[in-house]
Amino acid sequence: MNAGRPDTGQGELSPYDHSTLKSLLGAWALAACSRDESLAVELHLTDCAACADEALRLRDAVGLLHQEETLDLDPLLRSRVLSGCLDRRPARVPLPRWAGPYDAETARLDALLRDLGDGYWDAPVELRWYEGKRVAREVSVAQVIGHLYAVDGLVASALGLPLDELPLDPAERTESYWAGAHGQAGAPLRGAWREQGRTLVRTVSFAGRGTGGLDVEYGAFTLPLRDAFLDRAFECWIHAWDIAEAVDYPYDPPAARDLHPMIDLAARMLPTAIAGRRRAGLTASPARLTTAGSPGRSVHLEIEGQGGGNWYIALDSPGALATAGEAVAHVALDSVEFCQLAAGHLEPERIAVGQDGDREVIRDVLFAAASLSRL
Repeated sequence: MNAGRPDTGQGELSPYDHSTLKSLLGAWALAACSRDESLAVELHLTDCAACADEALRLRDAVGLLHQEETLDLDPLLRSRVLSGCLDRRPARVPLPRWAGPYDAETARLDALLRDLGDGYWDAPVELRWYEGKRVAREVSVAQVIGHLYAVDGLVASALGLPLDELPLDPAERTESYWAGAHGQAGAPLRGAWREQGRTLVRTVSFAGRGTGGLDVEYGAFTLPLRDAFLDRAFECWIHAWDIAEAVDYPYDPPAARDLHPMIDLAARMLPTAIAGRRRAGLTASPARLTTAGSPGRSVHLEIEGQGGGNWYIALDSPGALATAGEAVAHVALDSVEFCQLAAGHLEPERIAVGQDGDREVIRDVLFAAASLSRL
């Protein structure tokens, strides 16, 4: 019996002695040995208890070096892959740029739901919006997806897809859907919501130019289809965030290229929101008569951070021309905090904001932003 050079099992002595085999244990644990070295080490481990214990300890240590993969992928990964593909071969049926954020946010929420699994459908989620004060309502994860499915149906109707009999107002539509879908299983609901989203994206991709100008009815107001897609992308992100927050799951904001058009939509809606609050007697600053198309007072809205930019918000009429020369105040906000304000998640009185100029005007802009929120 030769203790220094083990038999290979084929009637030959191994060219590796015990000390050499012991020195190879680290490389073997890392799968860095050659085929012959691995065979020699593994044969040796069947005969040497000390080396077998050491090999097991090293393998356990190597396992700690490899972190488990997460389904919370880089939000830019999908766009990078698509961009790389399209650089090589342009899409035969391109996705309209204004539909990109909705496509990305529905995919991210779907990945979140898949990661959470079926055990979370009944988990409580707090939905928040602003109606003169912060309003909150506790619902389930399944009800959140039902809400998104019901309101996305308004966009589907505008595209000529099968029409349901639910009300046009988003809040009434949601309540009606919840009443009729009581106890609906989560997995089929997720499938229906996801398929509806894919159908919307596919339909506008094949519809060609001009589709973005179609009107989408929201009951008390309408939005062009291109803006409705941004509105749905924004709500999808906010409610995905609500779900993730409720189950203590990390969830990042949208990619900058998708977040910027969502912020732009909110900024463009502010003049109409200010005018509506002024008619209701809810504004602090005095009104000034300004005809449509003429220069009027404005607020310089500076959104800092990812997806940010600069906007000039008309104060006296939604149709007035807002310019830097007529700015009476300057407001600076972080991009994510501005979106939280517009979603009714932050109260305008308590938001951290950089400001300069007419304080009453600034107050009107912040409260108008909060009033954009809804169930």
